[in-house]
Amino acid sequence: MSVHIENHIWIPLSDGCRLAARLWLPEDAGRTPVPAILEYIPYRKSDGTRVRDEPMHGYFAQQGYACVRVDMRGSGESDGHLADEYLKQEQDDALEVIAWIAEQDWCTGAVGMMGKSWGGFNCLQVAARRPPALKAILTVYSTDNRYTDDIHYMGGCLLNDNLWWGSIMLAFQARPPYPEIVGPDWRAQWLERIAALPFFPAQWLAHQRYDSYWKHGSVCENYADIACPVLAVGGWVDSYTNAVPRLLEHLTAPRRGIIGPWGHVYPHDGAPGPAIGFLQEAVRWWDHWLKGKDTRIMAEPMLRAYITDFYAPDGTCAAIPGRWAAETAWPSAEIAPLTLHLRADHELGPADGGDAAMRIRSPQSHGRAGGEWMGTGCVGEMPTDQRLDDGGALVFETAALEQSCDILGAPRLKLRAAVDVPVAQAVVTLSDVAPDGRVTRVSYQVTNLTHRNGHETPEPLVPGEWFDLTIVLNDCGHRFAPGHRVRIAIGTAYWPMIWPAPHAATLSLRDGRLLLPRRSGAMAEQDAAIAFPPPAHGPPTPMTVLNPGRIARYSQQDCVTGTMRYVTDAQGGVFGEGIYRLDGIDSIVSHSLKRDLTIRDDDPLSARYVLTQSYETGREGWMTKIVTRTEMTSDATHFHLIGQLEAFENGRPVARRDWSERIARDLM
Repeated sequence: MSVHIENHIWIPLSDGCRLAARLWLPEDAGRTPVPAILEYIPYRKSDGTRVRDEPMHGYFAQQGYACVRVDMRGSGESDGHLADEYLKQEQDDALEVIAWIAEQDWCTGAVGMMGKSWGGFNCLQVAARRPPALKAILTVYSTDNRYTDDIHYMGGCLLNDNLWWGSIMLAFQARPPYPEIVGPDWRAQWLERIAALPFFPAQWLAHQRYDSYWKHGSVCENYADIACPVLAVGGWVDSYTNAVPRLLEHLTAPRRGIIGPWGHVYPHDGAPGPAIGFLQEAVRWWDHWLKGKDTRIMAEPMLRAYITDFYAPDGTCAAIPGRWAAETAWPSAEIAPLTLHLRADHELGPADGGDAAMRIRSPQSHGRAGGEWMGTGCVGEMPTDQRLDDGGALVFETAALEQSCDILGAPRLKLRAAVDVPVAQAVVTLSDVAPDGRVTRVSYQVTNLTHRNGHETPEPLVPGEWFDLTIVLNDCGHRFAPGHRVRIAIGTAYWPMIWPAPHAATLSLRDGRLLLPRRSGAMAEQDAAIAFPPPAHGPPTPMTVLNPGRIARYSQQDCVTGTMRYVTDAQGGVFGEGIYRLDGIDSIVSHSLKRDLTIRDDDPLSARYVLTQSYETGREGWMTKIVTRTEMTSDATHFHLIGQLEAFENGRPVARRDWSERIARDLM
């Protein structure tokens, strides 16, 4: 089916604001209306996601759908100001956009909504508002809880990606609109947008517990608000996977889930592989709910999940071996806890080994083998051999397994614990130990122990006082093969993933029990029936790679000062895309970013994070550049954040912003 593309249209809103959009239409949609698919994100349809948008929405249009890719208020060429993530204004605008789409003469009135990450979040949030024309959603790598499972906090600990993502947002939102779209006022709009930029990382750091700020937009507050069908997709290497099982368990609307081995990329481009025919699967979903065709997608198991086999613990992983598994319902009756005890002799086994207390104080650089919080398919980002970290942890390990053990779901660690300071952290890793000694991380969790009774009302610890502790690890699907061993490692820091607690802590524990979500073999026949077609794509975006760029990731130990350093340096392409020209709009894009994190093993207050970044876009005669520098340090009572942003046009400085924030630590 031939497709007509409108590279720019305006969608008017009731308050006079206009949202910029791209439109893909089947050629005959004017005569024979079709259902529509909306993707609604702030990443600039002209150049920011063009490479991803073209083959995906072009494919859907070929299958008989109108696709509308909308830049949110205050982003791209859209009017207005983007003040934060997931505001009510964002949802209100989406309701108007959906109603506008449904009223167009090329639309049947049936609208679906899809998106990844931010777009996956607002699919859920908008669905909870129940716009009449929204008939189904497809949410990819998103969450139902903005506090526990987003880029700011994890387990009540501050993620260092809060500064990373906040800095990227500064650069993204400081980009100029295209003059040929917005007209002669483009420069004034650009400067106004820069002048109104919030200091994103400080804005998010001001809310360190699960308060009303995070509850807004967290659909877990009332799952029943969502009435339309939901297809939820996650990936084990991504950081937004825990929501998929929760949505399947708590939603009452028709729902299905898919979890693959992927990082934060759509599954038809899935990395690590194997990628799947996600676009074909999406069309089955849309055909069923938007066109009324019986595609048998609701006859599929409720959850189709990839069970990984052991793979080498290397920073770069192109593909993960494994197989697909089927669960007809979730929670599954075919999954039951396997209890293993943490014994004083450091064995992990079926028998209780006594109530002796064990202690650990990890070096502050513990976590260097943890990889990135969010995998994106880039080189060097995966967890490496856990032996690097396990030397600074309490380690418990089974004997070599005689039979394979498949797990699917969230492992749980229960124990009695005590610490010697009022604020402390614990980190737990679950790993697969190969017969040759290599250790591959399967799951993990970090925990701010002041949040042991919940994230809304953290409580300081009483030094020396014992308390019950349950740590729920990230959901995972893995097969421990015969001859392999199951390992649990417990530490008190996880740098550079999380910001350290204000004081080094000694953690004491006893009566530890690991509950693994062991899967029976009863579903073998249904497992074998799962099959996805190979990946398909629509027409690619015309582009020329000008420079492949480079990415370096490394850690260093200074044996004179005792400083440990962790560096990520991406030149020309933060996500490995290199420097490229979008031939259709004659625009060059280059994004470089360097993270430099340092700490001394004996001093959590020595932690320092410096992030520098440049983002260039434009063409000959009109090149623009955004340069940022952000830095974070802390003392025992406060976080300290500074930031600078400079904007250039053809090498000439045109705007500058400076920020400096001092934010009290809230039991963190």
